[in-house]
Amino acid sequence: MPKAKGKTRRQKFGYNVNRKRLNRNARRKAAPRIECSHIRHAWDHAKSVRQNLAEMGLAMDPNKAVPFRKRKVKGMEVDTEARPKELVRKPYVLNELEAEASLPEKKGNTLSRDLIDYVRYMVESHGEDYKAMARDEKNYYQDTPKQIRNKINVYKRFYPEEWQSFIDSLPKDKMEVE
Repeated sequence: MPKAKGKTRRQKFGYNVNRKRLNRNARRKAAPRIECSHIRHAWDHAKSVRQNLAEMGLAMDPNKAVPFRKRKVKGMEVDTEARPKELVRKPYVLNELEAEASLPEKKGNTLSRDLIDYVRYMVESHGEDYKAMARDEKNYYQDTPKQIRNKINVYKRFYPEEWQSFIDSLPKDKMEVE
């Protein structure tokens, strides 16, 4: 529905607004946020991306950073001009990134408590009889024998020590472990 005539106010120019600061802040907000904290703290907003990365010892274009051999063209030799090496003014960024990359990876994959209990129950009650496990009343999701076997193998792979202690605690006639 259209507005009533004469009800819109005319925009007035804000003389007391600092346009230079306003534009600078808008430009800064429009720039994407750098996720890596090491690079973000060393970043100079007055310089270009290429200059910033070169000062940190990083490459903007990996194809130009790693030299590759030029093939000879049938008897003619192609001259390759050597680029001047860019000066690394902020080597601490590269050292911090290398130190962070050399840390061991955190193991993040775990199994749910329900799945662990399910696998333990099935192995306790049926041993390695996967067909009997598939017919069990606690097989709520109606897993096939192969699916149950795969779940047990995942549990073995994720928690080998826990699996071994679990197998040792079972009576010997119940389980024949390979």
